[in-house]
Amino acid sequence: MTKENFSKYIFFTISVGTIYILIYNIFHYTPILGYDGEAHFAYVDHLARYLPRQFNLPTEVDTREFFNPPLAYIIPSFAQVICRNFIESDNFLRDCQPIYGKATQIFQSLLYILTIIINLYVLKIFNHSKTFINASYLLLFSLLAVNYRTISMIRGEPYILFFLSLFLLIIVKNEKNNFRTNTKTILFTSLIIAGIALSRQWGFLLFLPIIYITFFMKSEMFRNHLKFWMSSALGGALLSSWFYLSLFNRYGTFTKFNVESPGFSFSNQSVDFYIPNIEQLNFLFFKPIRPYLNNQFITTLYADLWGDYWGYFSFTSRFLDIGRNQLAMGDYFAIVNILSIFTTLAFVLFCYLTYKKFKESYLIKYLMLGIFFSFFGYLFFTISFPNPSGDTIKSTYIVQLFSLIVFTSSIYFEKLKIVNINIYNFLLFVFTFIYFHNFQTFLSHFPLNYYP
Repeated sequence: MTKENFSKYIFFTISVGTIYILIYNIFHYTPILGYDGEAHFAYVDHLARYLPRQFNLPTEVDTREFFNPPLAYIIPSFAQVICRNFIESDNFLRDCQPIYGKATQIFQSLLYILTIIINLYVLKIFNHSKTFINASYLLLFSLLAVNYRTISMIRGEPYILFFLSLFLLIIVKNEKNNFRTNTKTILFTSLIIAGIALSRQWGFLLFLPIIYITFFMKSEMFRNHLKFWMSSALGGALLSSWFYLSLFNRYGTFTKFNVESPGFSFSNQSVDFYIPNIEQLNFLFFKPIRPYLNNQFITTLYADLWGDYWGYFSFTSRFLDIGRNQLAMGDYFAIVNILSIFTTLAFVLFCYLTYKKFKESYLIKYLMLGIFFSFFGYLFFTISFPNPSGDTIKSTYIVQLFSLIVFTSSIYFEKLKIVNINIYNFLLFVFTFIYFHNFQTFLSHFPLNYYP
């Protein structure tokens, strides 16, 4: 194996690992075990009662997830409709749940693979590469334990990741022609914008960089950019605004949530929420499991990103006689978090170096601002809706942020192969070692075909 071929072997290895993880989790995890799983299933069950004759959105009486856009629930709802036409049962809602849950996981796993493929294609265009193979991106993206947990649940975030990859494709394709108006491209972009808007409210944070960049364009470019994005935004709004108008008509707001907010104020949260103390940092690297990091923003987000702080996936509570023990896994996650310091620092460094090298690129500007707005937008939310246990601090909710960070980091990382292939291969080896060490965090702990 030559130095030049090492990255190809890593790419192949991680590809096989990804397929294995996805298949394994389909058979070992059911979405009803996920965050607010029963509420998400209630959303599906409500839609399925009326489909295919009519589309009836749930209210707060039907499910506490009523405020979510419906796109992520369409596939499982139709899967349930199909199920009840093929089985005999006195309780279709109960008996079809495992079936449409698995159907959803299969679909979201395929969506995840397609997301990776599209991002690899975008990187190929941006890097002017002759090959589709990009071990840098695939390996870094595969290190995020949150990805596998998210696509195993019925949620809107996997759809955001998919539409975000298409959004990046639109940017990289049209940057070359300075976003000259093209009807076909505008219609496609409108569909992507609508898809993001109908997936999850977090998706709106991805639009803010476009607004910011457009109004700071050079005068000779401003007209093209404004025309392109205004036309696309109008098309996206026409396709998606019906849902938000329905929220407004029912609840008097476009941003309804299942709890009331006291309003934004930094005083909503304690000092420890913003700045972790020594005790919290100690828990982060010795016992990174609930409830040790109660309502600590940075430490909880870090522990949940690389591990499974809330214990919905890779371990169960010590009070449950099934799967991996919480306390035992806590010791393992401690090492995961320690090793992931290296990965985190690499992300920060690579993002900085990417920006420094390509700061004039429209795509890079978008990526960096996307990271900024996604992070602080999510922070704004957690401050506006305080929770004593920190229940709103889950890495799944803002998985788009980590996807943007990985994408940005991989650009410089891949360029490093040309600059110094020895350093590049060494880093590939280190990240691969971390990947295999952390492998247990990517897998559901539940027994084969377990259903509660």
